[in-house]
Amino acid sequence: MKRLIALLVMLLVLLPLSPAKAAGSIVRITSMAHQTFTGEFRNDDLAQELTPSGALGQLVYTPRSNNKTWVIDAALIDEVIAMTGDYTLATDATPAGKDIAAAWLKQLRQITYGQQVVALAYGNPDVSLARRLAPSELKNYYAFGKSQLELALGRTVRSEPDGEWSTGKSGLSFPLRKAYGDNRKALTKLSRVVNDAELIILRAQLSKLLSPKLDKDSRDFYSYSARTAVEAMVRKLRINSGKYQITTSNVKLPVTVINEFDADVTINISLLPINSRVIVDSFEAVTIPAQSKRQLEMVVDVIAPGQTTVTAQIIDDEGNEIVPEATLTLNSTVIDSRVTWFTTGAAILLLLAGVAQSVRRVRRRVK
Repeated sequence: MKRLIALLVMLLVLLPLSPAKAAGSIVRITSMAHQTFTGEFRNDDLAQELTPSGALGQLVYTPRSNNKTWVIDAALIDEVIAMTGDYTLATDATPAGKDIAAAWLKQLRQITYGQQVVALAYGNPDVSLARRLAPSELKNYYAFGKSQLELALGRTVRSEPDGEWSTGKSGLSFPLRKAYGDNRKALTKLSRVVNDAELIILRAQLSKLLSPKLDKDSRDFYSYSARTAVEAMVRKLRINSGKYQITTSNVKLPVTVINEFDADVTINISLLPINSRVIVDSFEAVTIPAQSKRQLEMVVDVIAPGQTTVTAQIIDDEGNEIVPEATLTLNSTVIDSRVTWFTTGAAILLLLAGVAQSVRRVRRRVK
């Protein structure tokens, strides 16, 4: 009998709980973004929210009740965790939230212990908008939100994409939606060859741009911050552009590939000249160690003198471009031996043709 009762209790705990069933007992731990995409905090407003009299403090500094369901945005919790360390502000003010954040986080863990906890999609995005703009990315937001919240609370939590736990609509404008899409695509392409925690986190943080909590000024501010962070992230894997002077018909030129990620990267490099003055070979399955640069030897066969440009692209196994291409400018002052033989042979043929023509003319005159 005791085993049966224990089994029933376990089933009740594991069964999904809809917002309708939890009406009157839902506590939502959400807020607008406070931390920029480059790591510092926009201001110290979050510290005020976490005090016992603040908006977030009032939700956790309360008598314990066993019939509550806690709906939590893991991105907010990650910001609180960041605040428990030595954080910096984008203003000249002195950070004052370290102890406040630590106390609030401790209280959250205590008051939610043994209760229903539901993880929102990471960053608390407008789900309907996210589903229209990037349905596959929304799945990642839910998965990442669950794993981050479990890590922060040290316990198992729910993730219910169909539970309708998210509320509110985002006012993100169409230009900023396009900017979000461009940033998302840039990081998605990069993740095809790079497996790095920093990239994974930044990709998930883009969800904050879709949050209903952001006002117009905040949407503009964080969209610009996201663009800056994405550009810096993409630049961590690159080929250096360069200019080369070629004086021989066959030469090996250095091409520098840089990997500033904390993980090794294996890539293919496509080298394409814009004309037929030179012939170059591409590279396959090149491994660039973490936090290093590697110099490759580009073999160049000169067909004709003059200037040409070679586009250097980092691509994946399917030929998809990963990061913006580099340009290699080649200026050759030599003539390939094959061209020399061809032109010499043509000159000889023209000479023979001229001699034959002269002989025919002399014969006609004699006759």
